[in-house]
Amino acid sequence: MRPRRLRTTPAVRRLVAQTRLHPADLILPVFVRDGIEEPQPITSMPGVLQHTPDSLVAAAREAVDLGVGGIMVFGVPRDEDKDGVGTCGTDPDGVLNAALRRLRDELGDRTVLMSDLCLDEFTDHGHCGVLDDHGRVDNDATLERYAEMAVVQAEAGAHVVGPSGMMDGQVRVVRQALDAAGHQDVAVLAYTAKYASAAYGPFREAVASTLQGDRATYQQDPANRTESLRELALDLEEGADLVMVKPALPYLDVLSDVAALADVPVAAYQVSGEYAMIEAAAAHGWLDRDRMVLETLTSIRRAGAQLVLTYYAAHAARLLGGGS
Repeated sequence: MRPRRLRTTPAVRRLVAQTRLHPADLILPVFVRDGIEEPQPITSMPGVLQHTPDSLVAAAREAVDLGVGGIMVFGVPRDEDKDGVGTCGTDPDGVLNAALRRLRDELGDRTVLMSDLCLDEFTDHGHCGVLDDHGRVDNDATLERYAEMAVVQAEAGAHVVGPSGMMDGQVRVVRQALDAAGHQDVAVLAYTAKYASAAYGPFREAVASTLQGDRATYQQDPANRTESLRELALDLEEGADLVMVKPALPYLDVLSDVAALADVPVAAYQVSGEYAMIEAAAAHGWLDRDRMVLETLTSIRRAGAQLVLTYYAAHAARLLGGGS
């Protein structure tokens, strides 16, 4: 048999494709910023905005109408509202929780509303947790804050909470807090393998991060592969409903490992730096943007991700004929 016989026309290639991409596989990360009157462009992520509450609703409605599977919401508070323990992250009227409530009121169950459960956007030091007297992240004190955040986000309307800080035991604590508060139906998306990556740079601009230093003491080392499977085993034992690998493209081997062993849906996050690299190359005419978008998303799906968080979610849905 000549393999090329199955490549002769677009219709043949489509018929025998082993990996298919659909808008429902995609989750759109969005940013809502407190204290702005108009949406603000993010310079390192062309086409991505810091939204007002009104423009956030409009963007979410568009994504839903295109068939995008879910929305992941990140809050960007005013600088003066940040403090050492991220108080505004658990304020029911804080920027993130108010946005969740507005989206749930507007969209109901038409989409899967997800919330970022972390302190880095809300702390004045920019770390994902509470710091001890020596300036180190205090794991157990941070877990107490995560438990509070989980309940507040669930009460605001999140269908799924995503503890992303890579604290030991975070999934168990969040699950127990949700159950105790009567939110047994709210799912937990575990950031199972979140690497200390250079690819988060544009995200730091998007959330106006005040981080000094790095997060290498609690995020995974890019040199290591097998520890992601230990993290997976722990997250599953603690009650994770979904698990995720982040970033996506530099860690497709890890994604494949996780997908082979997980008995829950597996997600991957095509992060801000991955987006920015495609945009920069396309702006110089070095590659075909639309082809690259679909190729990278397909490769992430091929490696084992059932779900992909991507800033291209709405654009890719249009390319795939979503909403038609």
